[in-house]
Amino acid sequence: MSKFSNHQFANQKALIRVDFNVPLDKTTLAITDDTRMKAAIPTIQKILNDGGSVILMSHLGRPKEGPEDKYSLKHLVQHLSNLLGGKTVFFANDCIGEQATLTASMLKAGEVLLLENLRFYKEEEKGDTAFAEKLSKLGDVWVNDAFGTAHRAHASTAIIAKFYAKENRFFGLLMEAEVKAAEQVLHKAQKPFTAIIGGAKVSDKILIIENLLEKATDIIIGGGMAYTFMKAKGGSIGGSLCEDDRLQTALEILEKAKQKNVSIHLPEDSIIADKFAADANTQLTNSNAIPTGWMGLDIGTNAATKFASVINSSKTILWNGPMGVFEMEKFQAGTKAIAVAVAESTQNGAFSLVGGGDSVAAVNQFGFNDKVSYVSTGGGAMLEYFEGKILPGIAAVNE
Repeated sequence: MSKFSNHQFANQKALIRVDFNVPLDKTTLAITDDTRMKAAIPTIQKILNDGGSVILMSHLGRPKEGPEDKYSLKHLVQHLSNLLGGKTVFFANDCIGEQATLTASMLKAGEVLLLENLRFYKEEEKGDTAFAEKLSKLGDVWVNDAFGTAHRAHASTAIIAKFYAKENRFFGLLMEAEVKAAEQVLHKAQKPFTAIIGGAKVSDKILIIENLLEKATDIIIGGGMAYTFMKAKGGSIGGSLCEDDRLQTALEILEKAKQKNVSIHLPEDSIIADKFAADANTQLTNSNAIPTGWMGLDIGTNAATKFASVINSSKTILWNGPMGVFEMEKFQAGTKAIAVAVAESTQNGAFSLVGGGDSVAAVNQFGFNDKVSYVSTGGGAMLEYFEGKILPGIAAVNE
């Protein structure tokens, strides 16, 4: 069992860094997707069941100059109460200061307090030590359960650790599961290991591709970034997305892959459109022969079939980034085909990890989120983890 599961939190005040950075409706400020809040409930529940009390801290959005109503965590209180089975959730209108300190000190076993947005203070993102120390005084133990911010050395995610003895610093259940799933893929992957990398830009994914060249047997490249590779190889890509300053990089990646015996799969055909719009005219064509005035917005049927067959013969699968503009119905078939293949392969015994905002949105949209091994809550954090970087939020607990 893990350190967290083994620990008895009876009569302890647990200060938990959660990731409650959830999307809110612009007019009603109602939560439009509560995935991140739900993900934190098992950790909160375990501490309450042990007879401990819980103080929750999080950021929300990107407030520029101090407090802004639309970024207040007070909008989450009622929903959090519902998720905890109707339990009262106390709210402090600041994350440090007199009210926060007083309310935290008066918390009884089984009670929950939510602090106001950490980012109302510039000190949070600056990783300010004095600010971290003030936060640390609110709880007896510190639990980091915010994988989504683990790649940031902020006051509440990393710096705060130095004010707690090693035995009083914990990963929450979500963080443990995230790290375990990522480790499984990075260090214990059964071969064949296929990485599916999509999205718009090669520049965003260079480091992850380079790190995966050391580990994967197959790398599938889709989405807008595929056209940079197509052009680098001498293809005509029309008006498709392309980073001309990365053509050399694309060729270097292809050459490295050849040397390391890693198969790189590019989409041989594409669904192309005469404009970037839901009502565009479309046709199917070879990805390296796209006419002027047309752009590739999804992988084609041959590409989808070939990619699926690679995925179906894999034992480990990492999926980061969509195959096309799946938000528009005309360009979602490719991403959906990948989701189906990943789900089928998982059913046949493969381990699959899906991460990165758009891929997660896609598996949720197509109803496959419970048909893959693990869906990561951390986009940027997962990317950096797979780039081989040390994440401050993980290091802080382990040090």
